[in-house]
Amino acid sequence: RPPGREAFPGDVFYLHSRLLERAAKRSDQTGAGSLTALPVIETQAGDVSAYIPTNVISITDGQICLETELFYRGIRPAINVGLSVSRVGSAAQLKAMKQVCGSLKLELAQYREVAAFAQFGSDLDAATQALLNRGARLTEVMKQPQYSPLPIEKQIIVIHAAVKGFGDRMPLDRISQYERAILSSIAPELLQSILEK
Repeated sequence: RPPGREAFPGDVFYLHSRLLERAAKRSDQTGAGSLTALPVIETQAGDVSAYIPTNVISITDGQICLETELFYRGIRPAINVGLSVSRVGSAAQLKAMKQVCGSLKLELAQYREVAAFAQFGSDLDAATQALLNRGARLTEVMKQPQYSPLPIEKQIIVIHAAVKGFGDRMPLDRISQYERAILSSIAPELLQSILEK
């Protein structure tokens, strides 16, 4: 077989798609149908434009890109929101989550961009300071302790409070306490109504 891009065999895309799209065929006794695999790809120096990552990205319905730098800065899960996408998108979200997350991804991306430049300059205008302040708090809210999933209705409450700026004056090291205080003051009926909408 003649070599293709980056000296891989020319039919490697076909092989990948066949492997991922029909990773298993279930018997009639177990419900029939096929299962799709969840591939994990390690990039070289974070390069998602290499052949194997682009192959897998084009086959799958989205990707979650993890970043070592974010992990070492204590942001866990270390998800790069700029590179992570879902072809299903907001169609899989609850209506309430769609409403509160409308500007979240954009605000986090702007924060990361401005934070990278802010470390070189000392004189920042009020708007930039506010963006850095809000972004730091949004990032803190998105951190999740290991083995501590938060139910979707509680996520919606916490994200809504963060996006609306209710925690902007709270010290960063007290954001998790602030989250717990908010959640402890919410009536169970409200949490249930969020799920029903």
